Amino acid sequence: MTQPAHGWRSHYALLILLFVYTMSFIDRQIMGILVQPIKQEFGVSDTAMGVLTGVAFALFYSTLAIPFGRYADRANRRNFVAYCCAAWSAMTALCGMATGFWTLALARVGVAVGEAGGGSPSISMIADHYPPQQRGRAMSVYMLGPQLGILFGLTLGGWIAQHHGWRAAFIWMSVPGVLAALLLRFTAVEPRRGQWDSATSAPAGATAEPMRVLLRDLWASRAFVRITLACLLMGFTGYGIGIWTPAFLVRSHGMSLQGAGIVMGLVGGIAAALGALTSGWLSDKLGKRDARWRIGVPLLGCLLSVPSGLAFFMLPAGDAWQVGSLLVPRALAFYVLFGFTAVWWTAPVYAVLAELIPAHRRSAGLAIFNLGITMVGGGFGPLLVGALSDFLVPQFGNEALRWALAATTGSCFFLGMLAFAWTVKPYAAERLVPALPPAAAH
Repeated sequence: MTQPAHGWRSHYALLILLFVYTMSFIDRQIMGILVQPIKQEFGVSDTAMGVLTGVAFALFYSTLAIPFGRYADRANRRNFVAYCCAAWSAMTALCGMATGFWTLALARVGVAVGEAGGGSPSISMIADHYPPQQRGRAMSVYMLGPQLGILFGLTLGGWIAQHHGWRAAFIWMSVPGVLAALLLRFTAVEPRRGQWDSATSAPAGATAEPMRVLLRDLWASRAFVRITLACLLMGFTGYGIGIWTPAFLVRSHGMSLQGAGIVMGLVGGIAAALGALTSGWLSDKLGKRDARWRIGVPLLGCLLSVPSGLAFFMLPAGDAWQVGSLLVPRALAFYVLFGFTAVWWTAPVYAVLAELIPAHRRSAGLAIFNLGITMVGGGFGPLLVGALSDFLVPQFGNEALRWALAATTGSCFFLGMLAFAWTVKPYAAERLVPALPPAAAH
């Protein structure tokens, strides 16, 4: 049964979906803090770990996301996301029971299959809970998921791995995901599909259109294609940084797993969370004056991220602050700035896509968009960084990972800035503002 959005019900559903997304990212990104002990126990290369954390996950996630999204466009999205959340949480627990590299890879594939049904239907639900004028802020709250996932996943995951081993980290982190699935299924509201959209949108429950029609229309949209290109670059470097930065702190700055997890989780997670909220607020506020700012905010974020990201990865080891028993590299000051601005693309982009893609095809359209980000970014980002690190070992030895991360960060964010600039004009031409029913005015 679907219901219209009502104030607190919409806000509650948004918070539960945030909880689900946070668990999704914890289960996905926990590999970042566990790369080093898994690599050592199984005796594999950085390239092999790049395959495990990237391609093995992204191939199944991105391939299944499209049929799952098409199904969610006709089904109860709340129930579907809840079942998927329960499934990926169970597979995360199985990761902790792996006996070798290949059994761990199979368990990670299981996590990918479950998570394939989570993101696009959740964003579709949020778009139906909130009118277009509020979607930037609503999406920014939802986009706290990756940052909270980093905050809790790396901090707690690093502590658990340090004291109880990497297998225990997987098992313990699976439990909250089951709770999130139960809360979503039995306490959240499935909103009425397309209630904030114009009368020209297809009605809820419309017959599914052929995939070729959807692909044709998306390809015909210059705004969609160019936004996707920009976000491919953002996903590419984002996944690579998320997976390999803890290992960089261990190798280049001599930090422990627990210390790297605390730094990445608390410092990076809090900075990115504030950045996500700021970008949503900015895009809504500036977008009222000129809609092009919804693309301008991500562009500005890329511009600010290049110098701070390069400074973080290139500053030499040695200088550190003493915080209790923990030595914190001074380079982390630039990581705060980088973490704050590097996420400015997420909330505005999904608000824009919810505006461009009609309600009756929104889950499937977003799944196709996420296919590129996950397959190219999640699949090849960690792999390329790992392979580049192996390639640079003869020249830089233990510092090879530092140079691999600096090279991918600087180039991808610079090219992403150019891609967002290329998107501004077609977005301004194509955007459609759904009619807001008078009774729903705020």
